[in-house]
Amino acid sequence: MQILIILVILFIMLGCIWLQVFLSMKDNKWFGLILPSISFLYSLKMVFGIVVIDGMAGWDIFSLLVSIIFYANFSTLFLIGIYFYCRNKIKRYKKRKYKDEEKNLRED
Repeated sequence: MQILIILVILFIMLGCIWLQVFLSMKDNKWFGLILPSISFLYSLKMVFGIVVIDGMAGWDIFSLLVSIIFYANFSTLFLIGIYFYCRNKIKRYKKRKYKDEEKNLRED
């Protein structure tokens, strides 16, 4: 049963990565920011959902807040990394295509 749960989680993660790559490779650059935005909003929800107990000191609250922000935004940073990689790849492709077209025009 545990293996099945792990496989389902793995397929969901791979599906999200594939969807991020697919959306990031679209001509409209805003599509690639959909999943990172959802991930960031979820991390904000986690931050606003912190329960502070009366006995907690200021340092305890601060360390709890920082750790939640840090851990909740791993997925956001990963998705943003995929986005920038794909956008850079598109930019290089268009630049190379433009240079090839310019070279062909000069030869004519």
